[in-house]
Amino acid sequence: MPTRTVTIGSASGLHARPAKIFVEAAAKAPVKVTIRSGDRKPVPARSMLSVLALGVKKGTEVTIEAEGDGADEILDGLAELLAKDLDADHA
Repeated sequence: MPTRTVTIGSASGLHARPAKIFVEAAAKAPVKVTIRSGDRKPVPARSMLSVLALGVKKGTEVTIEAEGDGADEILDGLAELLAKDLDADHA
């Protein structure tokens, strides 16, 4: 299964606006995408509550995984999104 490890770039981590942007992008993917932080169990990237519950802060490494046709391209796009400061980009 393809994976990407990325460092969170948003000043507020994966909270509020950055989490919403990420979840919406993951929901558009035609494959199942999961996200995990550290040794925590992977959670569905399409679930706002699950993503928020990870409590990910700026500078934290997360791993995203996807399986299916186009998974590599989808993960590349989501990883690029997570690495940005989404608070600044969409203020």
